[in-house]
Amino acid sequence: MSIHTSLQNSMPELVAIRRDLHEHPELGLEEFRTSDVIARHLESYGYKVTRGLATTGLVATLTNGTGRKSIGIRADIDALPIFEETGLPYASKTPGKMHACGHDGHTTMLLGAAKAIAERRNFDGTVHLIFQPAEENFGGARIMVEEGLFTQFPCDAVFGLHNEPNLPFGQFALREGPIMAAVDEARITVNGVGGHGAEPQETLDPIVCGASIVMALQTIVSRNIHPLDPTVVTVGSFHSGSASNIIPSRAEIVLGIRSFDPGVRDELERRIRLIAERQAESYGMSATVNYQRFYDATINHKAETDLVRDLAIRFAGADKVVDLERPFMGSEDFAYMLKERPGTYFFLGGKSGENDKSLHHPGYNFNDDLLPVGAAFWTELAEHYLRAA
Repeated sequence: MSIHTSLQNSMPELVAIRRDLHEHPELGLEEFRTSDVIARHLESYGYKVTRGLATTGLVATLTNGTGRKSIGIRADIDALPIFEETGLPYASKTPGKMHACGHDGHTTMLLGAAKAIAERRNFDGTVHLIFQPAEENFGGARIMVEEGLFTQFPCDAVFGLHNEPNLPFGQFALREGPIMAAVDEARITVNGVGGHGAEPQETLDPIVCGASIVMALQTIVSRNIHPLDPTVVTVGSFHSGSASNIIPSRAEIVLGIRSFDPGVRDELERRIRLIAERQAESYGMSATVNYQRFYDATINHKAETDLVRDLAIRFAGADKVVDLERPFMGSEDFAYMLKERPGTYFFLGGKSGENDKSLHHPGYNFNDDLLPVGAAFWTELAEHYLRAA
């Protein structure tokens, strides 16, 4: 029986698993029930399951033959702090938590592949299936690496995918080199002197100063960074004041920053700090900048990207495989696995109709028809990479 036929026959089971996970979403480093469900299935397939990396992460290992080569395939398992608005019968049962990014689907696809790989045993070497927590917030991939992921489970290469509802169904989208951006956050606090709104001359107004900072920040990308370096500086939050007749004593501005090049990343931080501090000084005030670097850029390796591209063409046809002209400005902590091991990260289109909602939308719903596609591709990748002599 072919992989595709086998997995199509498993659709009812896969859909049941995915919808169960969807009904019971858990946030990063809290995925205890999710981890239990995953472990139970993997153990029933015959895998050795190691739990506890990054609190709720787990790795399933299966060895066949005498080959010394090994592959790692990763799925993220956490949900988002979003109130679901799908109205589906299997909608989240936990208000304020939702699988709005499709990690329930990613997990289920890898479980489907796990079962097929174990049943077929058509490989020579070791398969490590990595179920990673906390992709959305706490960098579960980095934590797993720091806790010895690749020391305990050596991988010659690692692979990861993400569903994309804005791409045609079943389309593979790849890119050698940078594919996802580094993400940072800056919190600027402007310290002024509050007072009565009718006597502004007695105050130092942090709102006026903050507005000036916001406008000056817009010049960084347009005037300080090379036009061909993809970069974003977004003011996502500006909070200050409580009433029309009160001038507040402080304002807080929160920025989201995206980049790819390490040198550009350094320059962004330098300019943001300088603009905030000097603009505040020009108004007779002070500003403090709390700058945090979060995920690094996700950089794909050439050999593994070429391997996935060639396999995807055989798997789905050349018309279903595209090379992205430019990277996505979103971020992904799979970056930390790719810094330790060669590999690649790619997108798999899941569009089901004109009314599909985007990732992180409260009305988003993973397309279940994608489950056997992803599971079959992971199976073929593992078997191809560890093909018997």
